[in-house]
Amino acid sequence: MHRPPHAPRTSGSVTVPWPGCIGSRRYITWTFLAGLASLVWAMPYPAIAAASSPKPAVTPLEREAMTLYQAADYARALELLQQVPPGQEPGLGMLRYSLLSHLKLGKPEEALKLYTKLVANNRPDEPALLRDVARSFIVTRVRDTQEHVRIAAYTALADLGESDTLPILEDGLLDSSALVRARAAEAIGRAGLAGRSSALKRALRDEAPGVRIAAINALSDAKGAGITDQLTEIARVDEGPESIFTFAGLYKLGRTDVLTDISNAVTLPDPEVRMAALGILGRLRRPASLSILSQAVYDPHPAVRAFAAGALGEFGSPEGLAPLSHALSDENPRVRSVAASSLGRLGSAEARSVVQPLLRDPDEHVRISAVEALLRLGDAGAVLHAADLARHPDPSIRGGVAHALAAATTPNAVTILESLLRDQQPLPRLMAARSLGKLQQKALLTPLKSGLQDSDPTVRIASAGSLIQVLSRKDKAGSAR
Repeated sequence: MHRPPHAPRTSGSVTVPWPGCIGSRRYITWTFLAGLASLVWAMPYPAIAAASSPKPAVTPLEREAMTLYQAADYARALELLQQVPPGQEPGLGMLRYSLLSHLKLGKPEEALKLYTKLVANNRPDEPALLRDVARSFIVTRVRDTQEHVRIAAYTALADLGESDTLPILEDGLLDSSALVRARAAEAIGRAGLAGRSSALKRALRDEAPGVRIAAINALSDAKGAGITDQLTEIARVDEGPESIFTFAGLYKLGRTDVLTDISNAVTLPDPEVRMAALGILGRLRRPASLSILSQAVYDPHPAVRAFAAGALGEFGSPEGLAPLSHALSDENPRVRSVAASSLGRLGSAEARSVVQPLLRDPDEHVRISAVEALLRLGDAGAVLHAADLARHPDPSIRGGVAHALAAATTPNAVTILESLLRDQQPLPRLMAARSLGKLQQKALLTPLKSGLQDSDPTVRIASAGSLIQVLSRKDKAGSAR
């Protein structure tokens, strides 16, 4: 697949993310291919599940398919599937080896078709095989020609945080898109691989501030050896939001004195610096910072007030109820929306009565945030308001509802999400696919397998990521019993 050329260096305003080898191109390409191969070669050779009735005899065609698959002659193994006589169903062994051959050749859509036949006639799902199919939907798209598809693939890898994808993630650090590079850096951190990645350390010198910030966060969370001096130098020469994230990294590495620098940045003229400082103080959860966050909901800049409200939610203290209640009456709908979401994160019984009036707010996004908050606070009746908003003519509203339903615990939320997964517009389908992966409920495999057949590649990727998350939870639940 054609690899997009690197984009030229650009400059411009910094968008602060919500506080959440040196070598030839040939070397990098081989590193990427080696990583991609490791994902599929790690799969065990298939075995036909034992049945209570006698096993059907293995046909010569199936035996030849197995031999060709084990010899890595995948194209010829697939040719055998075409030799099954007309009107005769291929055996399960033939389906299995053909499916796995498609995965080896990077064709997950074709593999899914065969998986559907493999589990037809009420045969049970095969979690390990389904996981491999889903993973292929993600890893085969990391070098797609369309930027938004690559972003979706690396976002899914970041959500999964799997430890065997380092070569692919490091290849993402070379992508022409700064958003892709930032997602790759984030994914390396979430997978616990930051300490092993020399490429991530080089990303500290990336031309895009968002990528540098993602690398700073990942390396400082991992307490990477030898980066203290680099972070100190960045903090010395940079005066923008990046310096605040650098101070946060130094704080995680034991430099408690920099907390004063972060706190003082809340009063600096640049609103983006104030936003970065507030977000970091919310995540650090230092008791002395609560008064700073509470005061910031009165900042003259609405974006800063919204960040302050979000930071109070991250802080999670019941003492945030009063300043957040004040923010609910803010003239700016974005501030009201973030404040409502944050109140849901406090887990306070008092917050429910404060949030409920926002279900009648004139702004639909504020009402969506109120629904999400009430769902987090255990108000099952909020699902009825979600169902009403899910019929809104604006696809962004329907997508917002799908996102909010990730906080639901009632079974009827799945029904709404399944409906949104069939929406005519891709945004609601994308958000529904992501939210289904976060629900702690049963019967999620069927809609997510349906999402793998969506016409939009980003929806297929999101469905695959959620499917893997659901299967992983099932594995953990099974091993706990």
